[in-house]
Amino acid sequence: MNKMELVKKVAEETNVSKKQVAEVLNSAFAAVTEAVAEGNKVQLIGFGTFEAKKRAERKGLNPRTKKALVIPASTVPSFKAGKRFKEKVNK
Repeated sequence: MNKMELVKKVAEETNVSKKQVAEVLNSAFAAVTEAVAEGNKVQLIGFGTFEAKKRAERKGLNPRTKKALVIPASTVPSFKAGKRFKEKVNK
């Protein structure tokens, strides 16, 4: 399912226009992105938790040249599914 399919499904289930649903989803995604970028955790009970995690510097291997290289430390977004989400997927 892509974003437009999600907008269509939510609009059908809520009897709200696709334009309004798209605006709400865009705003929600922006809020989650901004919060995580600031280092905050966004917890949606039953759905999951979004947060930023730090990755340490590590050694890697260039697959073409087989030469060793250092992969720099970074901060990456992370999502952990909530209990209800996991239960629904594992049915």
